[in-house]
Amino acid sequence: MEFVYPYLFWIMIVPFILFAVLVSTNKERLSRIFDEKVLERLSAGDESMPQRMRNIILFTAIFFMIVAMARPVVDEGEKRVEVQGLTVLSALDISGSMRSKDIYPNRLEFAKKKMDAFFDAMPSDEIGVAAFAYSSFVLAPFTSDKDTLKMIVDGVDDSYINFGSTDFSVLGELAANLLEEKKPKILVLFTDGGDEKAIAGFSDILKSNSIDLYVVLVGTKKGAPVLDAQGKPMRGKDGNIAITQRNDALGELAKANGGAYVIAGNGDADMKQLGDVIHAKYKVHSQGEVNIRQRTEYFYVPLALGLLLLLIGLSSFPQFQSTRRAKGGVK
Repeated sequence: MEFVYPYLFWIMIVPFILFAVLVSTNKERLSRIFDEKVLERLSAGDESMPQRMRNIILFTAIFFMIVAMARPVVDEGEKRVEVQGLTVLSALDISGSMRSKDIYPNRLEFAKKKMDAFFDAMPSDEIGVAAFAYSSFVLAPFTSDKDTLKMIVDGVDDSYINFGSTDFSVLGELAANLLEEKKPKILVLFTDGGDEKAIAGFSDILKSNSIDLYVVLVGTKKGAPVLDAQGKPMRGKDGNIAITQRNDALGELAKANGGAYVIAGNGDADMKQLGDVIHAKYKVHSQGEVNIRQRTEYFYVPLALGLLLLLIGLSSFPQFQSTRRAKGGVK
């Protein structure tokens, strides 16, 4: 038997002992102040519990509560437990084309909602989050805390948009570093795609590092104008309004690298299906083993005893005798 919080026991027990000693050794001072007849009228009835016994019960109840606060446990030693689940790196496209509004409210916000749905579809898996455009960086390390991941992704707003050309090679190098010790290596992109020229080097990095690619494509084939920070359409060198369309070449690259792609639609069914595809391919995969210390809790035993004794002690307080009033005054 040991205490999880032994310091709480010693902090509480010392003043408790001092208090108990003071109460037990303190002489009755009422007799020095009141007349004996007055004390007789204020005295408890004969049916009450003796004061000494009541004090013992109350002090014992408090002692048991202090023991419960210290949390007594029985240590049953360590046990090695295998942690099940996959480790996945997800990446959000923050290039300038993600401002386009061919899907509501725009591609960036729509992709963020799809990421949230994807997190829900991978409840027991560890997921990390990165952002990419001209450069790539980590938004959140690998974790199974999906609420935190959602909060971080939801915090990505228009100010993150980067109008530099998307460099998929930099993203591939980042993914290779982050997934270096992971098996299998899984990368899931949320993007409006990229042309064959932009993703050529990306494919080589994925193959050399055995990274399986999955892509969630947002946007439409019809496309929409590229918008600046003020929401105004941008124009190309020829003076015409620049139009950006969803490019599915990245999806075909995903299929060629052991993965798959999905064109994002409304609702969460597509993300659930993607999660099922990933789980079905890798089935149950171990993230490794961890040591867990097993303990049996016993705090409820002293707590229950303390509450029971406290109830007995408090219910034994005497009922004071009442006095009768006469016309002539108090008798």
